[in-house]
Amino acid sequence: MTESHQKISLKEKISFGFGDLASVLYWQTFMLYFTYFYTDVFLIPLGAAASMFLISRIFDGINDPVMGIIADRTETKWGKFRPYLLWLCVPFAVAGVLTFTVPDFGETGKLIWAYATFFLIMMLYTAINIPYTAMLGVISPDSNERTSVSSIKFLFAFGAGIIVSATLLPMVKMFGGGNEAQGWQYSFIVYGIAAIIFFLIAFKGTKERVKPPKSQKTSIKNDIKDLLSNKPWVILLLTTITFILFVAVRSSVTAHYFKYVIGEQSVSLPFMNADTYSFEALVSVFNTIGQVASLIGVLGVSWFAKKIGKKKAFIALLSIAIFSTAAFYFLSSDQLGLIYFFQITGSLSGGPVSVLLWAMYADTADYSEWKKGRRATGLIFSASTMSQKFGWAIGAYVALTLMASVGFEPNAEQTSDSLSGLLLLFSLIPAGLGIISIVLCLFYPLSDKDVDKIVEDLTERRREREAKEEIVV
Repeated sequence: MTESHQKISLKEKISFGFGDLASVLYWQTFMLYFTYFYTDVFLIPLGAAASMFLISRIFDGINDPVMGIIADRTETKWGKFRPYLLWLCVPFAVAGVLTFTVPDFGETGKLIWAYATFFLIMMLYTAINIPYTAMLGVISPDSNERTSVSSIKFLFAFGAGIIVSATLLPMVKMFGGGNEAQGWQYSFIVYGIAAIIFFLIAFKGTKERVKPPKSQKTSIKNDIKDLLSNKPWVILLLTTITFILFVAVRSSVTAHYFKYVIGEQSVSLPFMNADTYSFEALVSVFNTIGQVASLIGVLGVSWFAKKIGKKKAFIALLSIAIFSTAAFYFLSSDQLGLIYFFQITGSLSGGPVSVLLWAMYADTADYSEWKKGRRATGLIFSASTMSQKFGWAIGAYVALTLMASVGFEPNAEQTSDSLSGLLLLFSLIPAGLGIISIVLCLFYPLSDKDVDKIVEDLTERRREREAKEEIVV
């Protein structure tokens, strides 16, 4: 058995997962707290923040396929994608500290700083995360192995989510000592050091095994042409955009929802006296139990997908998540038990959906090589992460624009219109976007049987190619 066809060891799968542990320390913060940080801590106007999110993330999304093209053409002794973890981990961590630094400038100066550091952190996130993500497509030629690697990858991702949800706001409070801005800066010094270590573990402990055919000629034009004619990938791209919108709109207002709709609450726990908890404590618990539930869901998704297929699993799980999200519209602020219950059911089902999407993207890379005889793994994954950026850009823009239109004012008592707007953004609006994602997924043409046949054909082709190369040598 050649190295390219060996099973991936658990040690290597875990090493790969550390890359997502590093990335998601930042991505989870982007999802849950970026809008809150800029509106309530950095204190820039809502309209300016909305425009910044839209412009910078769309610009950054366009950079994704560019980075994928660059990574596909990178040749080093470490492979195409791994070296970026080594080269960029330190600059990325430094950019994180700068992004969460609030300078003592006037409004214009602060806005310039916010734009500059936001562009910087997102560009470096792209430059390190696109190659890391593309490694999923080249770590093994086996679709089931890739699904297993993807599952472990997302275990680490949700582990990072738990860390952020449970520690970030309390750490900000502890380091800040009443100065919230200082707390954010110091917290990202800690996260930055951790991210550097985790990226280096991923770099050191992994290998790239799947390579493009040696006869393949380098052509950006042909790579893009192959991508756009890859029907399964196009449908998956649209499915991902709407799924990310489903997550992004809701996540963008989670902290606001708890601060202004739920507020400080007196909670009585079993065997304990009632105590009053701040919104920071309540939202931290909410996000943490969501991440724990997502992690539990990820543990079973590989088995579930093998039983019914990745496409059916995606539709079934997302349907439960949509119902759980819509339910929040009908809950009052004092129904904390039900609020946390539906967070658990929604996360238990919604969290594993990302695992399925990334495993399906690896399948579309195989499909492209099978159909066209060419492989551009970096471009396929980078153009896919572009859809994530577009989804987050639109989601944050919609959330902030709607909040501005209904009279939202940071750190003030909200009007009934503002509270209604926050509630819709937290429930029915994302639920509607999730339904669109399911409808699009219905048109995805690759069944697991199709993928197995494609993998068999490609394995035979690679075996024949290796045999010819050995004869030539």
